[in-house]
Amino acid sequence: MKFKNSEKLYKKGLVNLVGAVNSPVRAFASVGGNPLFIKKAKGSKIIDVDGNKYVDLVLSYGPMILGHRHKKVQRAIKKSLKNGYTFGASTENEIKLAKIVCDAFSGMDKVRFVSSGTEAVLSALRLARAFTGKDKIIKFAGCYHGHSDALLVAAGSGLATLSIPGSKGVPNDAVKNTLIAEYNNLDSVQKHIDENKDIAAIIIEPVGGNMGVVIPQNNFLSELKSLCETNGILLIADEVMTGFRSKFGGAQELFNVKADITCLGKVIGGGFPVGAYGARNEIMEMVSPLGAMYQAGTLSGNPIAMASGIATLTELKKQNPYQYFDKNAEKIEGYLLNAAKKHNVDVVVNRFGSMINPFFTKENVTNFESAQTSDTDKFGVFFWEMIKNGVFLPPSQFEAWFLSSALSDEDLKVIENAINVAMKKVAISS
Repeated sequence: MKFKNSEKLYKKGLVNLVGAVNSPVRAFASVGGNPLFIKKAKGSKIIDVDGNKYVDLVLSYGPMILGHRHKKVQRAIKKSLKNGYTFGASTENEIKLAKIVCDAFSGMDKVRFVSSGTEAVLSALRLARAFTGKDKIIKFAGCYHGHSDALLVAAGSGLATLSIPGSKGVPNDAVKNTLIAEYNNLDSVQKHIDENKDIAAIIIEPVGGNMGVVIPQNNFLSELKSLCETNGILLIADEVMTGFRSKFGGAQELFNVKADITCLGKVIGGGFPVGAYGARNEIMEMVSPLGAMYQAGTLSGNPIAMASGIATLTELKKQNPYQYFDKNAEKIEGYLLNAAKKHNVDVVVNRFGSMINPFFTKENVTNFESAQTSDTDKFGVFFWEMIKNGVFLPPSQFEAWFLSSALSDEDLKVIENAINVAMKKVAISS
């Protein structure tokens, strides 16, 4: 494969873009080389500016769950475009999508649409503080909840990839009310509760996706919810990544836990910039214009995004591809483990629904600390061999791979072949 046009665009982009990218994860910092520039995509495939075609396991980090440019979604977008792009006023489709989302999540009576997952989370935190009258929050090391100041600590993939523990420009006062616990360690949460009586909320990804795929162990989520109820703390589930990825609704239901506030994004916009936060009436009625917690957004509920989201979720519910996702994820796990065994490479594979990724380590990965035992140099070798053999992966050891319902048997053969070649290369380079 040749990447000359991507290299040219990278050099050109350095002039007016920061690092030639608009998100650090795209910079390929942990895998080396220049970022790839994409020209187009269709179905399960994505094509770069050099004409190289890949089976896409990035899927814009999750939202393209039906594959790219699904005909029904495309049709809905075109129809909406004819009416205008944005109005700064209410539209009927906001009501339609709100019902679809609320019906999918038990205990969610009302939802507020915003324009990103980051915006959804920072709004949910403000809401939790308004509702409880308390200031502190607990988050888990390795869980990423967007780049708002209070949460940009121990925040998973982007920061781990660049070896940055936090961020310059975040004042101490912004994080003084943020307490860090260890994922899958209830004692670390209890310690904070014992030492702090003003905790408003605990926020968590039900399944970690920004330290790689990390699964809750031993009823961790349900016990965490019980701890919240006992101590008057709200549980916020950040399902920006996991929402609609393992079932039509949220991951929290599969783990027998009902969050007080749920944050969403990705899939509910079908590829357009959308986020949302929702809860029971008692909590959501604190939000302006019904209550005193102010949050607003001119582009919130954008008509194009609403149309795309409605079409995506309607088709997703009709397809109900979750058994198909499980089957394909299990196959890919087998490809990874078999190739690793064949070439004597240490690999652990975690998967959940349509999310999966390998860790280049011997450790059982159950939290951020164990995820960081992974050999990122080996992943870098693996990544480029996968690229050269036609599989587009996130350029980070600590990012989940995503599956779409457009994935075919032919695509799986490409993935299997690429994994075998890549594992062999890792073994040779070690």
